[in-house]
Amino acid sequence: MFQDRDEQRRLEMRHRKEEDDLYRKFQKQREEEEKRIRDEIRDEWEKELERLTNRFEREMQMKRKRDDQNILTLRHQQEREDLEKNMTLRRDKKKESFTRKMLEHERAATAASEYMQAESLYLDHNDDYVEELQPYPSHAPAPAPPALSKFQVKEPNRHDLEIRYHLDAIILEMAHVYNDPVEFANVDQIAISVAQEDQKSFTDLVRQLVGRCGSDIEKARTIFRWITVKNLNTMSFDDNLRGDTPMGLLRGIKNGTESYHVLFKRLCSYAGLHCVVIKGYSKSAGYQPGVKFEDNRFRNSWNAVYVAGAWRFVQCNWGARHLVNAKEAPKAGNKTKSDSLSVRKVRNLTTTTSSTDPKEFIYEFFPLQPEWQLLKNPITKQEFEELPFVRSLFFRYGLYFSDPNTKAVMYTDSTGAATVRIAMPSHMQGTLIFHYNLKFYDSDGDSFDGVSLKRFVMQSVVGNMVAFRVHAPCSGAFLLDIFANAVTPKEYLTGEPMKFKSVCKFKICCEDLQTVMVPLPDCASGEWGPTKATRLFGLVPITHQDALVFASRELEIQFKMSRQLTDFMATLHKNGVEEKRLSKFVSHSVSDDIVTFNISFPEEGQYGLDIYTREMASAMDSPGEKHLLTHCCKYLINSSKRN
Repeated sequence: MFQDRDEQRRLEMRHRKEEDDLYRKFQKQREEEEKRIRDEIRDEWEKELERLTNRFEREMQMKRKRDDQNILTLRHQQEREDLEKNMTLRRDKKKESFTRKMLEHERAATAASEYMQAESLYLDHNDDYVEELQPYPSHAPAPAPPALSKFQVKEPNRHDLEIRYHLDAIILEMAHVYNDPVEFANVDQIAISVAQEDQKSFTDLVRQLVGRCGSDIEKARTIFRWITVKNLNTMSFDDNLRGDTPMGLLRGIKNGTESYHVLFKRLCSYAGLHCVVIKGYSKSAGYQPGVKFEDNRFRNSWNAVYVAGAWRFVQCNWGARHLVNAKEAPKAGNKTKSDSLSVRKVRNLTTTTSSTDPKEFIYEFFPLQPEWQLLKNPITKQEFEELPFVRSLFFRYGLYFSDPNTKAVMYTDSTGAATVRIAMPSHMQGTLIFHYNLKFYDSDGDSFDGVSLKRFVMQSVVGNMVAFRVHAPCSGAFLLDIFANAVTPKEYLTGEPMKFKSVCKFKICCEDLQTVMVPLPDCASGEWGPTKATRLFGLVPITHQDALVFASRELEIQFKMSRQLTDFMATLHKNGVEEKRLSKFVSHSVSDDIVTFNISFPEEGQYGLDIYTREMASAMDSPGEKHLLTHCCKYLINSSKRN
């Protein structure tokens, strides 16, 4: 239900007047500060000039020869010129510093100004929708931890269906119990449709955006959808635009004089939502684990918006950045193509966004004001630096560290070993696949003595735990990057392309290496052990459940097939020995549903065993579907007569 349009126009004019008054105040402060700097420099100049003149006069009285007096005069003129240059430089530096501080102050004052906390354009409730669980507060509540980070409310126009809303930082993605948030397709479509036109006032823009929204969550979501759909790379702006209009603010964002956070806050305020801009540090582009926040390189800003009874974080820049970087963008007059494209791309942003749960958000964002951590027990900046460097996908997959003392920088023991352990939720154990990369911390070098550093890491999975045991080949610092992806057995067996994304990074420091490390055998990349065979191929180990096997000169490994597999193959690897020479020492046989691999080792030492297979074709397969011979699992075997 709308308020009267004329009343809203008066409200906007009042906002505009208050904003003009604010900018006049900024101008007065600038003029006063510039005058203070001029007066201060002039006073310093006069004092220094008086000192030089007095010294010159004393020295002239002491010199009788004209030549000496001429030299003194020239020196005095040079000193005076140097003084003038020095004072000019000091004045310019002070002015530059003052200008920078004033800009920061003005942005902060604008973001926090009272006109942004203005009345709502709309009444609290729309009679066409189910009333929300709690009335929206008229005054902004104090920052406090949310009672529930993943919260429940009743969906508008639904009677008994409980919907779980998960607010995603950036796009406020409210994913319910189903995989695809189709229930909010209409809300998304509103934002995309409104983005096809350029509104002249905030009143018109917000009226079009949230006029059909039934909850504060939908309002916030729709506003952000509009921001992410507007592609600044394809927009041109009139230089005469007022800065207090939607297009004027977008022009300022494109020119670097405004920010998305101010725009989001402004729109939320017009829609009747409490919103603030938070300043602090973030582990953003270019950051590596172990880096200290000692300068402004990683300064950042983000929003908190009050919805569903609690403050929720929003990072506007990332959502807008991902859409701006898209190859195609919505174009006016071509709504069908741009609309479908925009919905798809906006939904795809959920894979790159950050969690809004304060306990997870703090891993990437550290506010300057501790209360805006929204944690019961706020942490210090040093503790923030020491937190593991995790990406949003880490929490999206439900991953967590089994050791609560896991830190961003890990130190090896005297043998050069350090282990990172990551736990998975039970519902993800059947689909998550991990990979890793190891390189030197201070360079892109990824090999040591011609051997890939990957071969100095042993990745294994036992139950819900994936472990990465690093054995540093030399003293120094290394960067361990851990990747993950959720795939189905069908995707893996049919050779579907798999893109792994980083979930966390660690700095591995080896200060003193007392033993010589040898690389692992050159097997296929990925995890060691039979877990993958069971998870993706239904191949259950009968004889050896662990990745590491101790054997004598002969070994038998057996599996039980829980579904039909065919064309088994095994390859044996040993450092310094060609794979072809070892092929005759491994064989296999299949009897009913039992697969047996027999290995005889030509000499003692460490071996790697790769096992490959593929699924038998069935009538259920799609036409032309292929089942490729695929890596199934691998073992690390230590052969010795003593075993």
